This record gives sequence, structure tokens and C-alpha cells, in this order.
Amino acid sequence: MSNFKIKIISLFLLTFALASCEEDLDVKSQNAISEFDFLNNPDNAVQLVNGVYNKQLDYNMYSFSWIGMTSITSDDADKGSTLSDSGSDKHKMDNLTFEASDISFKDVWNGRYDGIYRANNALFYLEQLTIDATLKNRLIGEVKFLRALFYFDLVRCYGGVPIVTSKIDINDVETINEIVFTRRTKAETYAQIEADLLDAIEKLPLKSQYAPNDLGRASKGAAQALLAKAYLYQEKWMDAYDMAGNVITSGQYALLPDYSHVWREVGENKLESIYEVQATLTLGLRDYTNVQGPRGTPDLGWGFNTPSLNLANSYQAGDVRKNATVMFVPSTLWDGFAAPTSWTNPRYNYKAYQSPIAEPWNGDKGTTAKNFRILKYSDILLIRAEAGFHAGMTGEAVDRVNEIRTRAGLPTLTSVTLQQILNERRWEMAMEHDRWFDLVRTGTAQSAMAADGKTFITGTHELFPIPLDQIIQSGNRLTQNPGY
Repeated sequence: MSNFKIKIISLFLLTFALASCEEDLDVKSQNAISEFDFLNNPDNAVQLVNGVYNKQLDYNMYSFSWIGMTSITSDDADKGSTLSDSGSDKHKMDNLTFEASDISFKDVWNGRYDGIYRANNALFYLEQLTIDATLKNRLIGEVKFLRALFYFDLVRCYGGVPIVTSKIDINDVETINEIVFTRRTKAETYAQIEADLLDAIEKLPLKSQYAPNDLGRASKGAAQALLAKAYLYQEKWMDAYDMAGNVITSGQYALLPDYSHVWREVGENKLESIYEVQATLTLGLRDYTNVQGPRGTPDLGWGFNTPSLNLANSYQAGDVRKNATVMFVPSTLWDGFAAPTSWTNPRYNYKAYQSPIAEPWNGDKGTTAKNFRILKYSDILLIRAEAGFHAGMTGEAVDRVNEIRTRAGLPTLTSVTLQQILNERRWEMAMEHDRWFDLVRTGTAQSAMAADGKTFITGTHELFPIPLDQIIQSGNRLTQNPGY
């Protein structure tokens, strides 16, 4: 377990005290220090940036609402749990009958803008600190990577969104109306993501250049990987192809020999990891495993987001990814635990399983030490293959797909179609919160949802609704997405 995972607990509180947002953290006044004292202590720079990373552990980042919007909506997963437990609005996510007032949209929006707020404050104070120039550049690069990641989530979910890139005076109503409550276009949002990531690439070190205590921080490869993905979503095929190639040729990453290890503790921050949220028993990822843990007797969680029969039946014979992704009930789990028939559902998300037997465990299901994977090397191989296919580099596409298939225990191919590449992407990334976005961006959502018994409304469901409370707070300056 890296020291960075422990150090991240030291969230620096000054920025929030200065911005009159104590209520978010329940900070007592004596815990805040003066701006003068802060700016004259360069040791605070790292803690300031750690506070931006720290946001990723919160409930409104990668927990129930994110799971509902990105997974339960898709054909990879069902709501799960019990018929009577709707999970507030998760039954609506499953049936594609969601509305702008649903809490999931509010959570995901607020979580990302909380992170952007922290990032902007960190950048504001980093520029004023007198610290080593190399360290300052690196820290700025880390924050810009995180800000880009938050905006990438927002643009995929909502389309064009307000672009806030500076510290905002909460009493400046004119600026708030002009910036915070004004949507920009999808193209403008992606342009901001690209700008942040290009700057981060210039400033960040390679993964191997970090000291062991800093393992898990954003690296040059992480910024390149996210930029490759942003290019893919915009159908900038050659840009995506080239940027994915930069990650591949960096020599920093490789596939783990055993696919089942990727989402376990044994795979954390290893060769396949490009970027993952760092969690510890003392500062864990809030309710990610708990939401998806098997429900029943013995009770390991809430039982939501269960792999669909559609997904389970889609794998080719012999594909090792099936049994590493879908926890079948009954069965004996990898740690020797017997999954009993007393559990409510016949399938659970194996990738979300935190072993109470063979991994760090303190009995707190709500806050586990399981890292959350965001960018991994196999994703980059598939981006390279898909972008290469569109750009006419079919030989490269075949080679990258075959790397993936070989580890999966499947025979290699001599040629590939686009659908074969997308199938590999589904199986490789199943239950990892990309499937819904992949269906939307490739124009296959309507047919895929129909095959899963769901009705995808073209012209509406490509985007989620802007949260109703945000539109109300903006005095209707924020415009709603079509169909809501």
C-alpha cells in the first residue's frame, strides 16, 4: 500500500474556509489557517493537491448515482437488489424512464463540480506559492489532469456544460451568471479537456519516475490515455490512434497475465494500471463495493447493479473474462468463500467484490480499501484498435485486438470488423462504467437496448438531463437537454 494512499487523508482545508464553504466539510473555525500562513509554508502545496484527489472518494463521485447512470442504464446490468427496493431512482435508470429531478443526476453533477471547484482553488494558490519549480509544474499537471477527468465525465453525461476554470468569488453575481450558470457547447467542453491534458502531458513525469511514496498520482501516461479517450469520443481517429500509441510505446504499461487480477488488490497500481482512485481502510472509497455487494444471508451489501443475463450470455466459449466479471450464485469465490443460494440475485459484479477474507478489511462495508480503476492499459489497446480501424490501420487493429484475446484465452483473428472490436471492448470493459457511453457514441444504443428489452429514445437518451435543481438555482439560465 503506497504512502500516497495514506497521505491523501491530509486534505488541506484553507481553500474551503476562504470560499465560505465550511458546510461541505463541517470544518470548525479553529481548523482553518490564514492565507498568509499558508502561502509562506511551501509544504502545504502537496496537501492542497491531495485535497483534489481526495474528492474522488466521496459518495457523489463513483458510488450509487454513478453506478446507476453508467451501468444500470446499460445492457450490461440490471438494477438488482429486490423488487421493492428501487434505490431511489435506480429502477428508472434500469427502465430508461428517468427524469431531471432524479437524485442521481444531481449527485454526479455536484460531485464533479465540487472537484472542479477544488481544482481551481488549488491552481490559484499553487501559482502564488514559492516552491521548487519542478514540483510546482508537476502539481499543476496533476490538478489539470483531474479537472479534465471531471469535465470528461460531465460532457459524456450532459453534453456541453458550464466551463469554470478560475477561482470564483461567490458574491460576484454577474460572473456566476455568466460562467457558472451558462452552458458551453460540447465542442467547447472538449476543447477545455484537451487544453488541460496537453498541458498536463508537458508537466507530468512518467509513472516510473514517481517515488514509491507517490505511487498512484496522475502521470504523463494517465494524461495521454485520457486524451486518447477524449479524442475517440470526438471521432478524431488519427489523434486517438497516435495518442494511444504514445502510451503503448512508453514502456510503462502492459497487460497483467491474469485478467481476474486487474480489479483485485493484487492488481492495484501494477503494470496494467494507468490511473485509479487510491483508497485505504482509514480513507476508503465510499460505498462502491457496498452498493454492489451480494444481498441476502450473509449480507455483504445492497445487491445493486447485477450483471445481466444479456451480458453473461454474450461471451464466447472459453473467454476467461466471463467468470472474472460475473459472480455466479451459487459458486465458490476466488478467496474460497462459498456464494450461497440464500443470496437474493443469481449474479453479482465480481469486479466490485472486496474480499473480507483475503484483502484488507476492517468490517466497514461502507468504506473499503478497494481502489477504483479509471484508466487501464487494455482500454488503450482497444482505443488504438478502434481508432486504427477507422483510420485504415487495420493490421494494427488486428494486432491490438489479438493481444486482448490471447489473454482472454481466445484464438487470434486474421482480420477484424468494427463490431468485433466493439464486442471485445464490451467483454474487456464489462461493468467498468463505459458500456452506456460506448453504445451512445457508436450509435448502437437503440438496437442494443431493444435487444435487452429497453426503449432508447433517439434524440433524448444520448444525454442525461441537466439536474432540475441546477436549472432552478440558475434562474433558468441553464438550458435543459432535449426531451426532458
